[in-house]
Amino acid sequence: MPTAKKKTVKKVATEENDSAVSVMAGDVYTAVGRRKSAVARVRLQRGSHGDISINGKELAIYFPTFEMQSFVNAPLDITSTKEIMAVAVKVQGGGIHGQSQAVRHGISRALLEYNPDFRKTLRSEGFLTRDPRVKERKKPGLLRARRAPQFSKR
Repeated sequence: MPTAKKKTVKKVATEENDSAVSVMAGDVYTAVGRRKSAVARVRLQRGSHGDISINGKELAIYFPTFEMQSFVNAPLDITSTKEIMAVAVKVQGGGIHGQSQAVRHGISRALLEYNPDFRKTLRSEGFLTRDPRVKERKKPGLLRARRAPQFSKR
């Protein structure tokens, strides 16, 4: 049976404040973000040049519209960590819009591992809240979730 690797955690004081921030060895932070049926597994790596790759492709290629790119960049912009973090994401399921919001959710959660002081900022923007809305299931006797067959009186 393979043995699990132990994660070493050390405390590091940031330059802006004297509070200690937990940092994993190797400076890699992981999290999972979800939206509808889309699941994004996010890896943030500190000390890189701000590259964002999604399923092995560049951000602009995978998410072609500005709106979806801004969803992904928003947590990094708000916390001013865009230039010091490289983001690698594996996302699957759902549509492209749900995937972009799942990536935003995952990046926000990974940033909390990097620095718990970001919680107030990310929470106020709504990036830490998992959007619970999903497609409603089809019920027996109905055509769709709520659409009933047309009623004929005669």
